[in-house]
Amino acid sequence: MDTSVKNKKERIEARIPGEMKDLISAAAKMEGRSLSDFVISSALSAARDVVRANAILELSTRDQMLFAQSLITPPAPQAALVKAAGRFIERKNR
Repeated sequence: MDTSVKNKKERIEARIPGEMKDLISAAAKMEGRSLSDFVISSALSAARDVVRANAILELSTRDQMLFAQSLITPPAPQAALVKAAGRFIERKNR
């Protein structure tokens, strides 16, 4: 695979008020980092937090028990599902 395409740098631009830029620049300077490095690492950290928070499903203890119970002893299929499965098998075997 061509690594030059894989490692291609992209640009992100944002217009912000001067006071915001001054504050962000000051914070970057306090950490001894460039403005770009500070903004990128802060945005990346926030993005990871958002993705992590949306990837994890949190259930109450009651819901955990119901979920586990449905996996251990699933309910019997309803008549409509049995009928649909039969039609599927018929069509598949034609």
